[in-house]
Parts: sequence; C-alpha cells; structure tokens
Amino acid sequence: MRRVARLSAAYFASASVLAFAIVIANTRALADPDEGVLHTHYDGVTNDLLTAGLGKSGLGSATAPTFANPLIPTAEELRRAAIYNNYRALIDPTAGGGYGLLYGPNVKADGTVTASEGLIAGDEYIAFEKHAGGRTRVTMMVQVPDSFSPTAACIIAAPSSGSRGVYGAIATAGEWGLKHGCAVAYTDKGTGTGADDLQNNTVDLIQGQRADAVQAGDDSNFTAPISSKDRAAFNTATPNRFAFKHAHSQQNPEKDWGQNVLRSIKFAFSVLNDKLGRRGLHFDKHNTIVIASSVSNGGGASVRAAEQDDEHLIDGVAVGEPNVNPKFTPQFTIRQGSGQPFAAHSKPLIDYTTFINVFQGCASAAAANATAPLNLAPSAARCASLHAKGLLSSTTPGAQATEAQAIMNNFGLLPEQNVIQPGYWFAYVHQAISATYANAYGRSSVLDNLCALSFGSTDALGTPIALAATPEAQIFGTSNGIPPTSGVNLINNAAPGGPKEERVSTADQDLDGALCLRSLALGRDAATGAALSRAAANQARGIEQGVDEIIANGNLHRIPTLVVAGRNDAILPLNFAARAYFGLNNVVEGSLSPLHYYEVTNAQHLDSFNQFPGYNALLIPLHRYFIQAMDLMYDHLRNGRALPPSQVVHTTPRGAGAPPITLTNVPPIADAPAANVQITFAGGQVRIPD
Repeated sequence: MRRVARLSAAYFASASVLAFAIVIANTRALADPDEGVLHTHYDGVTNDLLTAGLGKSGLGSATAPTFANPLIPTAEELRRAAIYNNYRALIDPTAGGGYGLLYGPNVKADGTVTASEGLIAGDEYIAFEKHAGGRTRVTMMVQVPDSFSPTAACIIAAPSSGSRGVYGAIATAGEWGLKHGCAVAYTDKGTGTGADDLQNNTVDLIQGQRADAVQAGDDSNFTAPISSKDRAAFNTATPNRFAFKHAHSQQNPEKDWGQNVLRSIKFAFSVLNDKLGRRGLHFDKHNTIVIASSVSNGGGASVRAAEQDDEHLIDGVAVGEPNVNPKFTPQFTIRQGSGQPFAAHSKPLIDYTTFINVFQGCASAAAANATAPLNLAPSAARCASLHAKGLLSSTTPGAQATEAQAIMNNFGLLPEQNVIQPGYWFAYVHQAISATYANAYGRSSVLDNLCALSFGSTDALGTPIALAATPEAQIFGTSNGIPPTSGVNLINNAAPGGPKEERVSTADQDLDGALCLRSLALGRDAATGAALSRAAANQARGIEQGVDEIIANGNLHRIPTLVVAGRNDAILPLNFAARAYFGLNNVVEGSLSPLHYYEVTNAQHLDSFNQFPGYNALLIPLHRYFIQAMDLMYDHLRNGRALPPSQVVHTTPRGAGAPPITLTNVPPIADAPAANVQITFAGGQVRIPD
C-alpha cells in the first residue's frame, strides 16, 4: 500500500532539465551521445512503437520484412527487422498457440480480442547510457505512447532478454507497458548486437548501420578493445572472425545489469520531464508507478535492480523465468511432492550450462527421448567418447545414453526438462551459452580464442569463410547477440585438418571443447579431476571472479515481487534459478518476504519453440502467465489489490494434433489457491507440489 499512498502526492510544477538534448533521428550519419538522443515520433498509422508498422498481421507472418537495398539498409528498415525478429523470438507467433487470442498487438490491455492491427503511436528516444563514470557501450531506449496519462503515470523497465539488443523485450514488458499507456525504459544491458567484423574492421552504430570502426569511434555499438597490430595478427592467424559485445567486451557486462536497469529508469524520468515539463508537470518516484520487468536475462536484471535500488525507484517487480544466480546457502532444501529434499541447489549458470553441454548430446540418444521434439542431433559418438574418458561406465550406446540422462537428472535437472533438452541441443542453445558466458565472465579477449573456440561464418562443409555482405549489413536486425546467429557460427579452431564449425568438427561434436569450458567452470579437469595448467587455472580464476560479481543476494528490500517460471524450463533449471531464489529470499527476508512465486506446468523457457511439431502438443505459452503477473502487480500498486499466494498453476497441453489453444488450457493464477497447490517455505524447506 505504500505505492498507493505515494500516488496521492500532488504533481509539482518545475523546470525540467533533460540530461540529453533531443535531436531528430536520421539527420546525422553518426549519433553523438554526448550531444543528444535520437528522437522519432511514430504516428501509429504508417509506423509505430510496438510493431514498426507491421501490425499484428505482419508480426504474425512467417515472411520477414524486406529491404529496399539489402546491402545498404536504412535505420528504419533495420529497426523494423529488429522488432520483427525480437518479437517472434519471445512468443509463439501461431494462432493455434495463442497469438491473436491470448496475446498479441490486437489484444487490448484488458484482454479483449479485437480486429485491430494494434499499432501504437508515440515517441521513441535512443541513446548510449551515461553515468558518473562517463558513457558506456550500453544502449538505452524510452518509448512514450501518445496514450501516456500524466495523472496515472507509470514506467515499465524492460531490459532485453538473452543477449539481445535494445528491442529485446518488445514482445513482453514492452508490449504490456505500451498497451497500458506507460513509458517503457529499455536497455540492452551491455549485450545486444555489437558485432565487430575483425577482418573488415566494421562495426554497428547505435541504430544498426554498419560503419568502419575507426570512423565510428565512440559512436560504435561495440568495437573489440584490441590494438590494430593485434587485430592484424589475429586476422592472419584466424581470418574472417567476429567479436561480439556480450562475449568480448572484457567488461563482464552482467555485473552491471541491475545498475543498467536503474539508469534506464532514470533516463525515462528525464525523457518524461523534458517532454511534458513545459505543461507544468514533473515526474518522479513519488507520483509515478515503476515496475521492473522482462523475462530471462531481462528478468534477472530487474531482480538485481531491486536488490540494488538504494534510491527506491522501483515499486514492484514482475518477471518471467528470470536468470538469477542465487547465493548458495545450506539453510534450505527444495522438495517437490513426495520426492527427496534437494540440497545442491543455487548453482550459477556457468556451472549447469557447461554440465549440460557435456552430456546432452549423448542423453539425446536415450530411448526415453526418442520422440522428443526436434531431437535431430543425438550423438552416439559423444556417448562413446564420454565412456572413453571415464565419464560414463556403460559399454553399449543405448545404455550410455540412458546413463547420461540419469546423470543429468541426478545433478538437479527436473525430469520434465528431459523432453525439451534434445531440441535445445539441436538449436545449439547450451553450446552457445557456454562459450559466450565463459568469455564474458572471464573477461576474455577475442584474441584468446578461449577453449580454441571463435565466432565466424562457415560454408556448407563447416569451413570458415567471410560472412556474405547482405547478412552482415542486416545483422543488427536479425541477430540475437549470441552466435550461432545471422550466419555467424561457433568454430572449433583445434579441429583435425583445420578450423571447422564446431558441431561437425569432430565425430563427437567437439567434446574436447565442451570439456575445456566445463573445466574452466569447475577450476579442475572435468574428466580426470586433476589440476589445470597454469594458463587454464588463470582463466578459471577469472571466470570464478566474474561469477562472484553477478551472484544475487536475495534481499528484495520488501519490494513486492512476482516471479513466473515454467516447470519444463530447460535453460534455467528451476532448482538452480527460480525455486532457489524463492528459497534464498525467504531465508534473507523471512516472514517479510515480498516474493510470490508461480510455477506453471507444461511450460518451458522459449515459447517460440511452441510453434514446432511436438512442442505445440506438449506445451502451453508461459507468456500468458507473464501477462497475468504484470496485471496483478499493476493492480496491486495502483489499487491495493492483494497478490495471490505462491502456487503451482496446473495447465492442460493441447494434446495430439495440437488443436487451437483455449482458455481451458491455461487457467488463471488463483487468488485463493487450494492448499495442495500452494508453494510454501517452512522449516528450512521450499515445498513445491507436484
């Protein structure tokens, strides 16, 4: 109720000072962030904030937007491509999966389904982040819809999910905020599509156009911090490679994700006060609702922002499947149903993702996973190599695969994840995460080729080649910021016969590379347990230090918080992320814990996979519950409505043939859930009903 009381304060007229001057977008080849912000107004007819003029139909179409000149795309064309690709990456864009019915531009804020294309008029402001230490390579953006109401002011923080760019939360927190007339504060949190073509010395600008790195200078979204001499030597030894912002900034960007969110909120206040100050209005934390939101990495960033919110900017947190790395404490265990208490929870992402990266290629071949969707890359050779290295004891391929799956579940991965993981392995999810985050945490230079891995384009046989001019020109609009993406793949530099795309580089899908990354995460040889070489030990210590910088402390300072996660999440396993954070927060804040946790059955991390055969029959959209969590939090802060208790929400899959989803498949989060579905913390134990 403190938020309701705060909103009763009168609006104060004052002279508004914006820290950034406003300039018109597209009037300069290079935007100077020290002079201003790129500002564009979208009319909601020919172009708009939410859909880039594509509307509900365009975003739902499998046909991507085109470019007048594919080799020289305009800033608006790149923006349209980025919105199209980022939107579809976070939701199931098919009507049968719920698009246009449960969510989508045509679905109004109150859930009413309309025939509208859902275009939203308003202003968009983009700048590089600035703070006391100067300008960073972090991109911020504020969208202010024309429907923004000064008498019901609200800001939604929307940090990007995954390693995506500044439009990376457009489909989640962005859409919800714009539909509700809120200003939306985005940040790419130091990840995003900063793709440095080391061979051609070209980089992205803030709106995605490619430019020579030297000419771009400080206007570059990301330029690898290496000397021209080292770049030349690297290109000679390993030609046609890329450095990426998340992996190779040497900044460990994740350590600042919480502060990035807080600074994006301050930027939003500045924009609002500049835009509306002339009308005698002033916006601050006393008269504006602020909800920190988003999903995955963006959700984790918002949780960290709440932990670090010394200025009390945030009024509530509502996130989906957050990437939080909770501090481990033995003061609680996790128990699901009648199962055994699980004590080895709260592992950091680099631990469990490198573990999965070692065993999943083999586990995908298990008989129990034979019908798993997109199970297109099982590897009996990976099983055989794991056995040869002493990591599996079974002697036949089938038994080895079954043993690998059992090892993964004993590690703490839920059985509900098993059917999801093979498709993620085929899509290169954990391989990409392992390589990118090991580089990021260890502040590795692109010159290091950590674990003999690098990023570059490859031909049909996997041999490194120059990335074609067209995909490179459009990479800002198509990339998710973490190779493989937009024609840039993960390359095994140590492959027999010369560098080759990692998966096809060896018969066992580069197990040595996976074990190298796992060894760096463990600080010892992953196969033998022996001490690492001096060089590898130094790299491992760097990663350990980087991980220490991103660990969540569990103190939300009583800020009301809603966390939604899917039980089948195969990227951020619940025992190490959402469930573990719920337990840590209850240890830290005890009876004053503000955290409500909603675990949804038959839901996984990447709703976009639900459009594929098999996934569509087995899974429902977790996005449905993210929207509900946002609705609940807003109603709580605006009207004082009580938040529902923590609970398991039991859903019904669409089933054989995947008939169109209905509301009966996805019941709402209950205001008064039965006792047998409530999630509780008591006696040092997180209790999760089956």
